[in-house]
Amino acid sequence: MRRGTPTGTAAIGRPLLRRGDDGYEAARAGAVWNARTPPRHPRAIVRAASEDDVLQAVTYARTHGLRLSVRSGGHNWSGAPLRDDALLLDLSGLDECTVHPATGSAPTTATVGPAVTGQDLVAALTPQHLAFPVGHCPTVAVGGFLISGGLGWNSRAWGASCADVLEIRAVTAEGRTVECSETRHPDLFWAARGAGPGFAAVVTRFRLALHPHPGAIMATGRTFALADTARVTQWAEPLARRLPPYVETAFVLTAAGPATPSAPAGPRITVAATAFAASPAQARQVLEPFADCPFDDLAVAGQPPAPTSYAALHDGAASVWPPGHRYAADTLWSPDSYRTQLTRIADAVARAPSPASLVLAPVQPVSEDPAHLRTMAFAPLGTSYLVCYAIWNDPAEDAAQDRWLREAMTAVDPQGDGRHYIAETDLEAGRERARHSYPPATWDRLRDVRDRWDPHHLLHSYLTP
Repeated sequence: MRRGTPTGTAAIGRPLLRRGDDGYEAARAGAVWNARTPPRHPRAIVRAASEDDVLQAVTYARTHGLRLSVRSGGHNWSGAPLRDDALLLDLSGLDECTVHPATGSAPTTATVGPAVTGQDLVAALTPQHLAFPVGHCPTVAVGGFLISGGLGWNSRAWGASCADVLEIRAVTAEGRTVECSETRHPDLFWAARGAGPGFAAVVTRFRLALHPHPGAIMATGRTFALADTARVTQWAEPLARRLPPYVETAFVLTAAGPATPSAPAGPRITVAATAFAASPAQARQVLEPFADCPFDDLAVAGQPPAPTSYAALHDGAASVWPPGHRYAADTLWSPDSYRTQLTRIADAVARAPSPASLVLAPVQPVSEDPAHLRTMAFAPLGTSYLVCYAIWNDPAEDAAQDRWLREAMTAVDPQGDGRHYIAETDLEAGRERARHSYPPATWDRLRDVRDRWDPHHLLHSYLTP
């Protein structure tokens, strides 16, 4: 606050930071995980410590003619919570995480605040032999992750993470607290499971269904020169689709890889598979086909099946997406095969201006069982799916990195009419990005839900250029 003046505390009950106040810029930058803070400036920022603070902030925004933006963990690559002249409501203090043991016929569930991260959930659930399809990156908070749908660990078996949301508690634009489920305010509940940054309320709490912890988690991988992308994908994609749904397989294309005894340093493609199995024996058995590669002599590195854990998987992801870096990302669902799409983008990966940049392409990243999709706005929209990440450090490279990302995505979507995943798509790449993240009927229904629950558009909707 400017020179320590408690501006706005009486109106909300929490310190209100206005632009120019001491601490404002640190709070603005801290509202996004990406070290590349967008040049957008909220008029004020408030950090809620309770649901009552959220209610007061919503009321304050409405009575002062401010639009409202919301931040849970700030992992949106586009920095969607930062909006010019808005009141930014920071929910990072809402980090309750409580596991409720089963009683009678009621199963074990968890109540979590929007700021709880994947690593928080893993720490709470693993000792109790429970699990949840948390995000792959450990520091992703559940708020934005679940509202966007959630492509988490083992989602090919368990479905989108939001399928395990049993109910939400939310503050509406008119300042009302509601509890939503499939039977209470089902339209808002449907939107809360996939709407992403266009959701028309502020979620303060989720109640989650939980899964038994897998009896064994085991991972394996093979790495090849990027020039072998066509043959690697042609072999591994059909293999991955034949395996049980509790095996998660992904292609990772990297701009750089270290030298090995059999190959010089250079760009790489890795096939990584993780089994979330009932036993170590079952895990080893389902991963055996990856050892039977017809061109294994071309592999430049490999990892035989080895036990791992959710915490270790998160450690590996943290090394791929480290904090303190600058990021840009975009997604694509496509009707084309992984062989087609990854061959198209391989040249761009090889020419990436940053050696840290990569493409992640999970095969069948989420269950397509209609039972998992009936009551949610989220839906998979293609045969193949990929996310392209530009990762760098020097602010002077921002324009070049943006250009590389968009050229890479044009290579796999030359007509510009592909589908996207709202949680990670480049919302500033075009005004149609949000609309193309949903089937047309879903997009129309989302607008109807928004018009009903936020008719005056108090909450900011999807970020556009």
